[in-house]
Amino acid sequence: MAGHVQDRWYKTETDADGKEIRVRSDRYGTGLRYRARYIGPDGTEKSKSYADGKKRLAEKWLTRIEADMDAGQFIDPKAGQITFGEYAEKYLGGLTTDLGSREVVCRRIRLHAVPYLRTRPMGSFKPEHMRTWLNQLQLAVPNGTYRRAIYDSVSSLFNAAVDDRVIRSNPCHAQSVKSPIPEDRLIVPWPEERVVAVREGMPPRYAATVDAGGGCGLRQGEVFGLAEDNVDFDTDWVHVRQQIKRVGGVLVFAPPKRGKLRDAPLSPVVGAGLREHMELFPPVDVKLPWKTPDGPLVTRKLIFTSGVGKAIWRSYFDDHVWKPALAHAGVIPPRKPGQRYAAAPDDGMHALRHFYASMVLEGGGSIKALSTYLGHSDPGFTLKIYTHLLPSSEEKARAAVSAVFQRIRPAPELPVAA
Repeated sequence: MAGHVQDRWYKTETDADGKEIRVRSDRYGTGLRYRARYIGPDGTEKSKSYADGKKRLAEKWLTRIEADMDAGQFIDPKAGQITFGEYAEKYLGGLTTDLGSREVVCRRIRLHAVPYLRTRPMGSFKPEHMRTWLNQLQLAVPNGTYRRAIYDSVSSLFNAAVDDRVIRSNPCHAQSVKSPIPEDRLIVPWPEERVVAVREGMPPRYAATVDAGGGCGLRQGEVFGLAEDNVDFDTDWVHVRQQIKRVGGVLVFAPPKRGKLRDAPLSPVVGAGLREHMELFPPVDVKLPWKTPDGPLVTRKLIFTSGVGKAIWRSYFDDHVWKPALAHAGVIPPRKPGQRYAAAPDDGMHALRHFYASMVLEGGGSIKALSTYLGHSDPGFTLKIYTHLLPSSEEKARAAVSAVFQRIRPAPELPVAA
């Protein structure tokens, strides 16, 4: 057995004959009688106290400790006393992902988990606590996709706690804990008329952002980060090499999402629109840090800039350029005096990427090619999003089968519909 059980109600003394005898200690009859003691893997003494009559429980506890140490599964019982709020701060402070992703995870945990779970010790979590939290989360966050993202971030925190030997198992992994189901919504591309109307509703300085987004499939940050040398008018290609993103309240240049550099074909018509924009608003050298606020400064001659020749802030563009254009196109109602524009979660600038995808597929482009142009992780992801936009092939299937079987089994000429 690891360690030993100390009886604190008795002590050993030597009598006049030199024999060791047990006598009552000053603690006799008060407090917890037994203290189970052992030396942990870190070389420090650990202990746990038990009441009178519970010596067998103390011995069983020591036996479990010994078995865990032998199996390499020992967890210091005191480690689990740290609260969820305390451990969350340690976990978030040690994240090694890029700053942008770190901010997203911090926001999810601090806004939607810490307020509910802050004071509970990590070692006391049971599946019932996670089920209760998920019920509360469902009331606070109606969107199932976002709830799933929050749940995944919290589950990753508990995984880290298991790795750190703070807890034995992740309570989110219990069979009775059901993760939120993401909401599968079919993408409904904008009609051409809406794209035209939104473009017309923009100030001339920003109108060509619609060409870059809807005509090249660029993300919003990639449009803002598009540089003069990224557009090759001679070969009709757009080279997506960087985006502009906000990290820690600072605008930075960063690689495209997931670091996927890519090239997208440039339509001559879209190219003409970009040429015209660059003649009216010549590209400007903009200097920003690379990837992090304290990263090395790099300079890009940006095609799209603010009215004072600076990089475009997404928040400004959304509130003062994009939403007024949506209102102009009738997508959202006009802004009432003293109020903000209505929310438009399905009609952000990302809608232009869906419009681009629908055009490519309708024109006969392949899913694999589209996946490359959009910078997706793999064609399967692209297919999952846009499979319902693929042109119908049932008529081609009928014609192909008829052509073969007409030779296999000649049939009389089919009647012509009136």
